[in-house]
Order: sequence, then C-alpha cells, then structure tokens
Amino acid sequence: MVIAAPASGSGKTTVATGLMAALRARGMQVSPHKVGPDYIDPGYHALAAGRPGRNLDPWLTGEERVTPLFLNGARGCDIAVVEGVMGLFDGKGETDTVPDSGTSDTVPDSGTSDFASTAHIARLLDAPVVLVVDVARQSRSVAATVHGFSTFDPRVRVGGVILNRVGSDRHEELCRAALREVPVLGAIRRDDAVATPSRHLGLIPAAERESEALAAVRRLGELVARSCDLEALVRLAGTAPPLHARPWEPAAVAQPYRKLVAVAGGAAFTFGYAEHVELLRAAGAEIAVFDPLRDERLPEGTAAIVIGGGFPEVYADRLAANEPLRKQVAAFDGPIAAECAGLLYLCKELDGLPMCGRVPGVARMTDRLTLGYREAISGTSLLTREGERHRGHEFHRTTIISPKEPLFRWAGGTDGYGDALVTASYLHLHWAGRPELAQRLVNYS
Repeated sequence: MVIAAPASGSGKTTVATGLMAALRARGMQVSPHKVGPDYIDPGYHALAAGRPGRNLDPWLTGEERVTPLFLNGARGCDIAVVEGVMGLFDGKGETDTVPDSGTSDTVPDSGTSDFASTAHIARLLDAPVVLVVDVARQSRSVAATVHGFSTFDPRVRVGGVILNRVGSDRHEELCRAALREVPVLGAIRRDDAVATPSRHLGLIPAAERESEALAAVRRLGELVARSCDLEALVRLAGTAPPLHARPWEPAAVAQPYRKLVAVAGGAAFTFGYAEHVELLRAAGAEIAVFDPLRDERLPEGTAAIVIGGGFPEVYADRLAANEPLRKQVAAFDGPIAAECAGLLYLCKELDGLPMCGRVPGVARMTDRLTLGYREAISGTSLLTREGERHRGHEFHRTTIISPKEPLFRWAGGTDGYGDALVTASYLHLHWAGRPELAQRLVNYS
C-alpha cells in the first residue's frame, strides 16, 4: 500500500514508519519504500522494518525499473509499505521549490505533470493509497479534501483515510461522520512526544541519533497500533493485484571483477541508496565500511573509495581533526566516487577547516537551500564520459568555489569536479538507472 497525503507536513512519515514498526511487531516481514530521492526517511524505515529502506524514483532510475526495483526489495516479505512524497499528485517539475520547513520532501512540481509523484508510483505498482489528512483545523471540510483527492485521477485508488492530529473524541466523531465515500482506517491524536528533531536539511538522520531513533520508532509503532485498524490496512494492501515483472537483479547488469571498495559511513555520511552497494558487490567488489570521524586509516587493501552524502558541515571540526585519514585520502591514487557531502570532504576547506584537498575547491555554508532534479551533460571523469546525459538530484546549503571547469552542465547551472580518478559532484545519482557507473568504478585499473 502507498501512504500519501494532500501536502507535506501532513504526517506521512509518522504513519508510514509507525505502520512498518507496528506490522513488524505483529510478526510480519515488511518491505519499506520511499517515493523520490529522500535519504533520511528510509533510515527510519529501516529501523522500523528491520531491512533496508529503498527509494522508488522514476526520474533517477527510469520508469521501467520502478516495479523491478520494488520487487527486488520486497522479496520474501508479507507486505510492502510505500511512503509518498509531498502531496499525492506533486511530481517532478521544471522549477525548484523550497520544501516545507521540517520535512525532507524535496521534489518540485510545475503543476503540469505528476511524473515521479506518489500517484505515479501508485499507478506503476497498481497499489491502493491510504490518504493521511491533517485535520487539526477542520472537521466536516475533510470530506471535501478527500473527495477531491479520491476523484481527481480515476487511475489512482484511494482505499482509506487516516485522520492525523485529531483533537478530541468529538472532533474525531465529526470527521468520521463527514467521510462517507472512503473508509476511515485510523485516527491519530496530537502527540508531541513522537516528534522527530530536524535541522537545516530536514529531519536528523536516524544513524546520528542511534538509541533515540530506535525509541522514537518504537513509539511511532505503538501510536499507530493503538490508533489505526491494522487488520483493515493489511486487507487493503491485499487488494493490490500481482505485478507481472521480473525483480531487479544487480548481478544481471554487472560483470564480476574482484576489488575492495571502501564506503564511507558513520554519522557524517548517512545518505546512500541500497542498490549502490548491491551493484558494487554484483560487479565483484568486497565492501568495507569506514567512518571518517573515527577511523584513522582506510581499510587494508582499499582499491577504490565511495563517499556518499550526509552532513559533513555538522561534523566539520571532527573531520578536520582526523588528520591521518585526511592525508591518506589526499594521497590515495585509486578511484574515488563522491557525492555532495563526499564532495565537501574532498575539498581543500569547509568553512575554513582543512579537509582532504583532493578536489581543488573551497566550500562554505550559505543561507540558500539548493534542491531539485537535474538533467546534466557530463564531461569525462572516473564515472562519466564526455557528452553523456545523467539524471540526478541536488539537496544542499553549501557552495564551492573552484578554479577548475565543472564536470556537469545543465540549463541554468554547473557543478562538480572530475578527472581520471575522481568523480565528485553535488548531484546524487541513482546507479540502478546507470549500472555502468558501478562497473566503471570497480573495473578501473
């Protein structure tokens, strides 16, 4: 089933994460998914479901891969829960918009297409939709909202409603009485105890909160279990018809070639798609995770490095203090693939603090949020070739001053640094859409 809402901030993450935790507590194997390029929500989904949270993004991977990727993640599971993005019909647009404060939803919408929207994913998966509606300042009017969303596109089946931020028994009674077209499957009271802390790019990643995140997920599961009709939700998910597609197989798009790839992890580097590691392994890589905040050396035998996204600006002082690792990365003569946070870590400086210096640039925090999908033309680098077209996603509040020619160009922007050994950019690329990127990294010699 797909958990959607009329807009960001309605409570999708609360309901989706809590539902995953509640179903798992009942002994079900739950497959967690998130619409769009978000890295943060899947971290909480993983804690709730006990298996990797996976993204479904037709813009980054191609529409034809959404169902196979979904089926790959859902192998052996009893139920799949897909958290939507923004409003149900908000898709990939041509202009950037700033997300609602405190949310990690970052997909812009031009108002002319719902491509890459929650509705788009629901259609591709032929899955029923549960609409989460914030009723804090309304009662009977909720019926008009639900009527509009359930009839706007007849190809999208809204199978139930969960009322969020209900104020009292009387408030719930009024809302339920008004909703006659679509069944009410839950009513969640206002509860500040389940709020998740946020900062400049949205929610704080689960990996940075450790025990607090686990406790928060447990509370969400308890909240949903006592507030929603779990049996009715499971029955609704069971109405989704079979999907006639082959599950995505990383081994089918890779050619094994043995190599140890060191992947950055820890609190400073929490953004990454599960399929990236799967593709690297399918290409023959052995994966060793290292933490730039703590480890003073790369894993023994490292032949390539992958540094994903995260929040290096929050940990800049600790990254700078780990001088032995910075010097080793700077002197590393093998392939390095870096995105966003990884790009900042490879620069000479970040907010005046020394970084690795492998990329000739100086980075600093700004007050401006840069976000949105990009279709970029690349130059030649470790992972890219001259004139290739790549689809990616930006999400950052930093900027870089570099004397070198940018690696990527698109209408209205440029970005990144590349050479024969390095691809470093703000662009988050989903390698399932371009599996040759993993192959190029592993096969480099």
